[in-house]
Amino acid sequence: MLAATIARHPREFVGIIMAAAATITIVVNALFLQHGPHPAPIFATRPLAVQQVPAALPRPPAQTAEPRSQAQIVGDIQRELHQRGFYAGAVDGIWGAKTDAAARDFLQAAGLKIDVMPSESLLHAITASNAKPAAAAAAPAPARKDPIAELIAPSPSLSPSKRILAVQRALADFGYGQIKPTGVYDQDTRAAVEKFERERNLPVDGQISERFVRDLAAMTGRPLEQ
Repeated sequence: MLAATIARHPREFVGIIMAAAATITIVVNALFLQHGPHPAPIFATRPLAVQQVPAALPRPPAQTAEPRSQAQIVGDIQRELHQRGFYAGAVDGIWGAKTDAAARDFLQAAGLKIDVMPSESLLHAITASNAKPAAAAAAPAPARKDPIAELIAPSPSLSPSKRILAVQRALADFGYGQIKPTGVYDQDTRAAVEKFERERNLPVDGQISERFVRDLAAMTGRPLEQ
């Protein structure tokens, strides 16, 4: 009769079997598998391994630099003053009259108001400054030659140039000034050259360069030097 019943109702039989298995699993888990408070997982799990973090090692105490001696500081001051032209004595680390005078000269040249004493602050002020001795600062600069002025100034030994003569004639013919064709590059010629350069959007330097000669010849439509 049981087999006939199962054959007539197979789905119901499978459902009864699965429900019975679930009930048995829950009962077994509640009685034998749970070791902690409810609710607990159906099946026992392994506890997670706790990673131990090593304790931070204590930092070693900071090492403080030993203060430098006064002789070392004075020696550095003398060396810096010597490099800047304020001190001409020996670098011996002794604060004498020469070192004191050199330090005072430096402070006056740099416009600083600090104590004239051998200290790190004085050394730092010297190394950070570009002050020069008063004698060196007042020395006159060497005269620079002006090649343009030498070129413009007439010289009795300067022979007339055919190029300058042709340029002067072309500039005079096309209304760039009342220029006398002398063949000598004078101030009137320079003014006419600069006027031509401005009108042609050329670099205004007043020089009779190759580019200037080409542009002037292109405007006149004939070679300048013939």
